[in-house]
Amino acid sequence: MRILGLDYGSGTVGVAISDPLGLTAQALETIVRQREGKLRQTLARIDEICKEYQVEKIVVGLPLNMNDEPGERARKAEEFGSLVHKRTGLPVIMWDERLTTVAADEILDEMNIHGRHNRKAVIDQIAAGFILQEWLDNCGHKSAAETQDSRGRERTTDTDKG
Repeated sequence: MRILGLDYGSGTVGVAISDPLGLTAQALETIVRQREGKLRQTLARIDEICKEYQVEKIVVGLPLNMNDEPGERARKAEEFGSLVHKRTGLPVIMWDERLTTVAADEILDEMNIHGRHNRKAVIDQIAAGFILQEWLDNCGHKSAAETQDSRGRERTTDTDKG
């Protein structure tokens, strides 16, 4: 069972994929688009990846504010998640992604990857890997019922993770 991880940004979408057992996440690619609202090709590429890797579930990063409140970026990520679900027909889980880009930036520092162009090419896919790995570590081994809240939605915040 493969699971796809997505880090939605204004100009890019970082993509990560789990191993077939759903234990580890690996950065896969960064999808680049000209403008935030131009999602047709992005959604088509995500659909291709899902078919190629036989993905069964998608985890999309939800950028909550540090006070647990959703802001404008979270709203846009939720809209994106809805579009991904409509395009692929797969379950989409919104997962708290706070500080994943900061963590990815630190990894690039440790790897001595410098220069804006070099970092931009990989930072989003590394962040997607962090999002997916955190979900796998917290919920990947649990049944769907164990990871849902009382309304049947996937849990998304640290306080909800069981």
